[in-house]
Amino acid sequence: MAEVAGREGDDARVPVLMYHAVAAEPNDATRALSVPPEAFAAQMAVIADRGATPIGTAELAAAWRSGRPLPRRPVLITFDDGYEGVHRHALPALAEHGFPATLFVTTGWLRGPYDTGGALDTMLDWDQVRALAAAGVEIGGHSHTHPQLDQLDEERLRFELIHGKEIVADQLGTVPASFAYPYGYSDRRVRRAVRETGYAQALAVGNGLARRAQGPYALRRVTVRRATGLEEFARLVEGRAIGRAFARDRLLTKGYAVLRRARQVRGRLPGAGA
Repeated sequence: MAEVAGREGDDARVPVLMYHAVAAEPNDATRALSVPPEAFAAQMAVIADRGATPIGTAELAAAWRSGRPLPRRPVLITFDDGYEGVHRHALPALAEHGFPATLFVTTGWLRGPYDTGGALDTMLDWDQVRALAAAGVEIGGHSHTHPQLDQLDEERLRFELIHGKEIVADQLGTVPASFAYPYGYSDRRVRRAVRETGYAQALAVGNGLARRAQGPYALRRVTVRRATGLEEFARLVEGRAIGRAFARDRLLTKGYAVLRRARQVRGRLPGAGA
């Protein structure tokens, strides 16, 4: 059955848009998930024209925790990793419409004193992150080095969560409340660690609409790609035909899940290699 975005109540279904880079000339590593600046501006105009109401990640989770009603036709605009184009290209388009957004930063990828050298393309520096925060963009955590968290041992998992959170708090003076799982991967152990680290909510991928019943640590998002046209984007914002749009992605996700579980089992076997 097709998913349709709801407006209010416990059964509300909310589109949470997941962006990565916004760039005119992305490199090969980020191209498929990089949206051209003019396309991003047009997509923000679609949100405005449809009468949707962008809200922040913390706002959505807080409303569902308290039972407060959501605004009319809520939608979330989120960015992962921390690419430089979020400041250069996305922020002006967001500001034109007065839209809030959430940026989940991989602290070891950002330019500056904590850079580990693993970034895929040109990243934000901390002055730009502070400028985004000052403009009303919620800054959330996305780990320190962007690993597959469910493949880490407990010590490394806690390091990725805590170190990234401490860096954001030190640089911005505000403790991040929201988290997004790198690659969208999590399991019960990872979700528990995210909660115990002090994050109030976390986003996965799943390419489906977010619902209160998913719980605050497994809220789904839908992927916006370079190939996402305006008609498809309008359907995402309206929550229409989500299942059909991402049918192939869901099949791949199920396949990856089987492989990942097998890898985890092998890792726990006596004498298993690294």
